[in-house]
Amino acid sequence: MPGEPSFWMFDFFGKVMPIFFVVIIGIIVLSAGRGLLQWGRNNKQPVLTVDSRIVSKRTEIKQHHHHEPNDHMSSHTNTTYFITFEVESGDRMEFNVDGQQYGICAEGDSGKLTFQGTRFKGFERNMRIAREVQSATRYRDYERF
Repeated sequence: MPGEPSFWMFDFFGKVMPIFFVVIIGIIVLSAGRGLLQWGRNNKQPVLTVDSRIVSKRTEIKQHHHHEPNDHMSSHTNTTYFITFEVESGDRMEFNVDGQQYGICAEGDSGKLTFQGTRFKGFERNMRIAREVQSATRYRDYERF
């Protein structure tokens, strides 16, 4: 009888740990499968270019902390950038964009949005220079009076 508690412990881990590993592997496989399905759906969609306007921008910041063996703590920050576009029909679409695209776009910009399914392909802004030149000319003409 002195060895019974240890047998119980081995029996418990022998049954629970395989279930735990199967669940973890299942979650990983489902996540990868979902990503592959989305990738496949995007590839089947046509590449569209439509007139649109940027209605909002946002960032998502994730910070990870790591404890080093020598009692030092290090952290890693990851920033994800999103831009929401509104098309002529009034529909809004949010896309994950890179930091450079995020930086050169501003809310209210209008232009041509190119996308394929849920995949952002690019945004070509309409130049505002013509409007700014016209308004500057208008003010310059006004100063003559």
